[in-house]
Amino acid sequence: MTNEIRTTTAAAPVLLWLVLLVSGAANAAGPLIGLDFTVRMVAGGVAIVAIAGLITHYVRRRKA
Repeated sequence: MTNEIRTTTAAAPVLLWLVLLVSGAANAAGPLIGLDFTVRMVAGGVAIVAIAGLITHYVRRRKA
């Protein structure tokens, strides 16, 4: 059971970075490809949540 937790914690930052990359790309390319303002705001919110998750993961790992 401990291995499952370590696998999850090892995969979490990778997934968060991917989410941040995709949402950042959608936010940056949004005006060029004609995405609606609401879609870009949602992508920005997702990017903020991903950044918060990465910071939280870093802080928890530093304390452990």
